[in-house]
Amino acid sequence: MSRQVNRRSFLRTTSAAGAGFWVAGSPLWSFGKSANEKINIACVGVGGKGSSDTDQAGHYGNIVALCDIDDERLGKKGEQFPKAQKFNDFRKLFDKMGKSIDAVVVSTPDHTHAPASILAMRMGKHVYCQKPLTHKVAEARLMRETARKYKVATQMGNQGTAASGFRRGVEIIRSGVVGKVKEIHVWTNRPFNYWKQAPDIVARPGEKPPIPSHVHWDLFLGPAPERPYHPVYHPHDWRGWWDFGTGSLGDMACHTANLAFMGLKLDLPTRVSAVSAAVNPETYPAWATITYEFPKRGDLPACRLTWYEGARNGKRNLPAPDLFQGEEASSSGLLFLGEKGSIYSPNDYGAEQKLLPTGAFADYEPPEPTLERLDSGRGTDHDQKWEWVRAIQGGPPAMSNFDYASVLTETMLLGNVAVRIGQPIEYDAAKGKITNSAEADNYVRTEYRDGWKL
Repeated sequence: MSRQVNRRSFLRTTSAAGAGFWVAGSPLWSFGKSANEKINIACVGVGGKGSSDTDQAGHYGNIVALCDIDDERLGKKGEQFPKAQKFNDFRKLFDKMGKSIDAVVVSTPDHTHAPASILAMRMGKHVYCQKPLTHKVAEARLMRETARKYKVATQMGNQGTAASGFRRGVEIIRSGVVGKVKEIHVWTNRPFNYWKQAPDIVARPGEKPPIPSHVHWDLFLGPAPERPYHPVYHPHDWRGWWDFGTGSLGDMACHTANLAFMGLKLDLPTRVSAVSAAVNPETYPAWATITYEFPKRGDLPACRLTWYEGARNGKRNLPAPDLFQGEEASSSGLLFLGEKGSIYSPNDYGAEQKLLPTGAFADYEPPEPTLERLDSGRGTDHDQKWEWVRAIQGGPPAMSNFDYASVLTETMLLGNVAVRIGQPIEYDAAKGKITNSAEADNYVRTEYRDGWKL
């Protein structure tokens, strides 16, 4: 499996995918509608990742509304979609255009994912929301409950889920080639050169520069507690702050732990523990190692997943070198330790797999595909939007729909709670409650500012 999929395997896979391929830029599925009957989409957050999300959504529907708290970003995207109405406040967008939109794409900072998405779903709108889906643990549970109640089509933006390599990896894990897996290790290259947090920043800036005329600061804050404007938050480094982002774990776990979660049919953990660098009240710590303990699932054994982020003592925080059996640790990736061998994915999205030890599985052939392949040729971001639109128009649910994605998010964000309180937490999955710490349970949910309450 360290080699690329051969031509025979490729042809077999594409044959199984069948209707998932594109011809002359159009899907072979008709969705039960004619080609010119596109859905009407509103995009909330149109800068950064939201810019490409908007462009891709526009390939499969009519972009009728754009929303951003930054007039420069909003204006730039408005030039691409001149017929779309422009808003700074998604609440006003929904009030004015609720009857003329079918679906909403949410690509804002993490702390406004749930408020925008839940308001949209309560209006019966289908939602595509960027990872990590929510800012708080309890919001993730509310997202899936709301999606179920209003029967809307949903998708979280962990685009690796749409990759053929990822889906092949799920099949390989489920085939049992390495036996029962009881241990998984997942690591990331965040935050490093991506954004600033501890140890570089451990407190709010003292200076209070004027708010730029193009930034609607109160709307950026949204449900978060009030604080003065500063460019360390907007437009980019909000991810490293407790009030706005979810740190390295929120940025990448919904990508890099995704293969383990789907392949091993993981559900909510029963216990989460963490060790980390010093924790301050403003920014995420310089490094953390978080361990999730999952109960038995049917004939699958109980297992443990350990997450590594940041750097400690000047070195990357990574799994023990001997676990890699002579392989070089990639920048980001995951490793499954099974009874008969290991599966190593040196990839952010789990889209590549190697069986270890090298040579022991030389004759192994991947199982016959059981999961649909999309492979439009436009990239996984495009494929995820298309899969979501297909679900809206009567097709099967998207693979990272909120039933699945919210459980993945709820699980991963529990790690940040364990980091913040510095002690293990016991989790009642049925109730969504931490049972051994009143302090920890306070971090599961949030208090919203007036005007933003869910």
